[in-house]
Amino acid sequence: MSSPLPAVRSIGPARLTAGLERSGRLRHHAHLQVHGPLGPMSQRALIALAEDIRLTGRGGAGFPFARKLRAVADAVDRRTLAPVVVVNATEGEPAAWKDKVLLTRAPHLILDGAALVAWALRAEEIVVCVADDGVGEQSMLAALAERELPAPAQAIRVPHRFISGEGGALVQGINGLPFIPPGIKRRASDGGVGGHPTLLSNAETFAQLAIAARMGPRRYREAGTDEPGTVLLSVTGSAASPAVVECPTGTPLAQVLDVCEVPAGPAVLTGGFHGRWIDMTTAYRAEVSRQGLTAVGGALGAGIVLPIGAGTCPIGEVARVVRYLAAESAGQCGPCRLGLPDLARAVDGVASGAGDPGLVRAAATAVKGRGACGHPDGTAGFASSALEVFADDLARHARAGDCGRPVAGTLPVPDRDEDGALRLAVDWSRCDGHGLCAEIAPDLIHLDGNGFPAFLDTAVPTRLEPVAAQAVAMCPALALRMAASKR
Repeated sequence: MSSPLPAVRSIGPARLTAGLERSGRLRHHAHLQVHGPLGPMSQRALIALAEDIRLTGRGGAGFPFARKLRAVADAVDRRTLAPVVVVNATEGEPAAWKDKVLLTRAPHLILDGAALVAWALRAEEIVVCVADDGVGEQSMLAALAERELPAPAQAIRVPHRFISGEGGALVQGINGLPFIPPGIKRRASDGGVGGHPTLLSNAETFAQLAIAARMGPRRYREAGTDEPGTVLLSVTGSAASPAVVECPTGTPLAQVLDVCEVPAGPAVLTGGFHGRWIDMTTAYRAEVSRQGLTAVGGALGAGIVLPIGAGTCPIGEVARVVRYLAAESAGQCGPCRLGLPDLARAVDGVASGAGDPGLVRAAATAVKGRGACGHPDGTAGFASSALEVFADDLARHARAGDCGRPVAGTLPVPDRDEDGALRLAVDWSRCDGHGLCAEIAPDLIHLDGNGFPAFLDTAVPTRLEPVAAQAVAMCPALALRMAASKR
């Protein structure tokens, strides 16, 4: 079960968050009182609206929404199959809260956007994907019961994992397969749910579309800069007042940090765990927009802003996240199965003061552009940007073994090491360095410079438990063990 929702704040007039200051959750009647009625739009009019306001996906990739609409419409014409509309409201990233706020408190805005697309494309079904973390699902089920939609609709529960919300993973899961990326890149518009042309986008994107349809393009563009409208930001980390903040694009990031009472610190992670670090001085001159953050070396991504305070070890925080990301991979391709554990070990090495930052760069370079999905590239970018921003801290670790600060856990990495989770351990009084375990379980174990086994200090991923058990059973010295964690 996840933590309670953060507070909701707005800088400037509230749009997506309108009415939330007076209500915990907007039921359909209250939603209509706040936002007004909404009728259908033609396919041509909806595409023109999305183009006019330059609407892009708010899940991280920033893909133009009008192009998605047009691609699905073209596929429908070619194949004469009715399309499916999929709302991605899973938010598997630990620091992401904006879609959960919409799900829990303003679910009808999401459904309004999905209804507009279903009307325009004459969809045969609407599927809303929600995480199984207990946040938002009941609110969405209630919303579906409170109104009629232009197509049959259902909510599907998705495992709350980092990679489960990837577009291909969602299509796989809806089709009855595991919620993991498919290993080949195929556009959902060409063949998604049940082989039908599928329009899949993020929950906030649908909500923005609903706002724009009511306001019209001219009024919608009155807020924001070259990228019109507002954005939702999940601000946590070291913030004294964590919140989901709605602000117009072009808002100074400094204003967002001040609203959330962010204390002095070395840096801010922008865009989440697949994002980029920027130092605090740069953060205070950055603007909130995709272009504005990219211009200073940051990233908007899925709207995640994670400041880090002065009281924690930044290298240790980065190492925790990279270990988590390595364990969260689907394990389908070499960069995920072997490259990300190598990257995590390299980051652990520099955190201990014994490693070489060059090994981190090499491991990051080795996985870039080679994965079956964007997970290896995103993880490599996160680690690489940390080397640049925390260069002084790396130097302290190299000189003294650490920077003198504890790892406070400011970056929200979930505790996967629950009771019953399996972990590997070595009885060093028995281990002779045969190396057989690394041959049997290369995804888990590698040999250090002296030929002895080394592995990440994390729970064994469920998918690798059988191979871990085999490595334990085959150890000639009976030195390798696997046992359930106890807390």
